Amino acid sequence: MSLKQILYGGTETSSPAANFGLLVLRVFTGLSLALAHGMGKFPPSGKFIDGVGDLGFPVPLLFAWLASLSELLGGFLLALGLFTRPTAFMIAVTMGVAGFMQHADDPFATMEKALLFFAIAVAFLFIGAGKYSIDKAVK
Repeated sequence: MSLKQILYGGTETSSPAANFGLLVLRVFTGLSLALAHGMGKFPPSGKFIDGVGDLGFPVPLLFAWLASLSELLGGFLLALGLFTRPTAFMIAVTMGVAGFMQHADDPFATMEKALLFFAIAVAFLFIGAGKYSIDKAVK
């Protein structure tokens, strides 16, 4: 590999290195979302349900369940690389609401985590799970 490739080139997504990178990002992101965020919201507490209602959602109980399932189950599905694109969509919606609505008035450092999860989910929505995933094995 030349210095020019190292400095300016990207790895093709069909290469083993790119697919390994996707695997690492997918597993770490999914497990972080599920274990550090989803577990604490499952089942949704009254406070979480009230917070969802305060954001203006019409059926706060339903949307609180969807958000907590998106983080917990969606995190595990993302880590496995199973139903990656629909899962990434649900995570992106949930993290978009968290980052752009729930934390809209907070300092960037507070909303940053939700926005990072949002950006990663959007990337997996477009890229897919990669070669090292259950999606690829099922396909």
